[in-house]
Amino acid sequence: MNDLRITGVSKAYGPGSTVLDGLDLHVPGGALAAVLGPSGCGKTTLLRVIAGFLRADAGTVTVGGRTLTSPGVHLPPENRRVGIVPQEGALFPHLSVARNVAFGLTGLDRAERRGRTEEMLELVGLAGYGDRMPHELSGGQQQRIALARALAPEPALVLLDEPFNALDSALRAGVRADVRAALRATGATGVLVTHDQQEALSTADLVAVVRDGRVAQCDTPQEVYRRPADTWVARFVGDAVLLPAAADENTAATALGRLSLAAPAGGRRDGTVLLRPEQLQLTENDEESEVRGTVTDVAFYGHDAMVTVAVDGLGDPVGIRVAGPVSVRPGRRTGIRVTGDATLHP
Repeated sequence: MNDLRITGVSKAYGPGSTVLDGLDLHVPGGALAAVLGPSGCGKTTLLRVIAGFLRADAGTVTVGGRTLTSPGVHLPPENRRVGIVPQEGALFPHLSVARNVAFGLTGLDRAERRGRTEEMLELVGLAGYGDRMPHELSGGQQQRIALARALAPEPALVLLDEPFNALDSALRAGVRADVRAALRATGATGVLVTHDQQEALSTADLVAVVRDGRVAQCDTPQEVYRRPADTWVARFVGDAVLLPAAADENTAATALGRLSLAAPAGGRRDGTVLLRPEQLQLTENDEESEVRGTVTDVAFYGHDAMVTVAVDGLGDPVGIRVAGPVSVRPGRRTGIRVTGDATLHP
């Protein structure tokens, strides 16, 4: 299998400008991993090191057991069997769609190139588009052609550098699904670089959250969201309700009442508990609720709404995610109920 292993990779652009700092990452063969992080954390530099566009200062990169980068070894990009889907497609404007897709198929004869090109166009849902020029395609179609071009030479690894940024929201979800399906159909391992949390959680098999040049956490999207490694990761991958807490073995006392913990605390300790906004519920009769507060803001998003509540006795307001339209308005008193378990960060 074409698993990707990155061990101790470091890269600096000069004294005091370390971008990657001993980064480790393992992506199993055939999986799609999203590398997620804020601007400047090292995502693009990591992608360029894997592709061979940059030489690492230290560490190793292997794909399927084949060494691409190590001390004294630096395979050039054209020898790495790595496909790249850049931002906004970057198709060759003077070449037809078919010639764009066939660009890397230099080792095949004309009939084989034509057959492989037609196969790739069908895979990305654009069969019959081979004679068109790039300017005749929509943004989403251009991205799918860029993917077909990357997959055509049968690479061991495909790198996707924020490929959906230029697409509007209506197109983005569909193109993401097409990309994911195409990668699975070919069995290629994929690495998607993104700063979009929703994109990472909804698209990838693994999410690697990068902070200050290292992987702060790498796990399934569900585990990264439900069990973040620390409070920084918790805030970065989604909306978070963080509360000071005094915990015993299985519960924690907080301003929202005594909460059950997802994992034993290991004795009495103070810390911070994490809840997600969908774990909080508004209660109709606030007089019967132990926890009460005042609604300060309502942000409606169509499929749900975020209701901000100033909780009595708690300095910072909390966000409560409510499905569908809501009838509450700022200024209303409400009760609050917590569902599910909280995660303790000592």
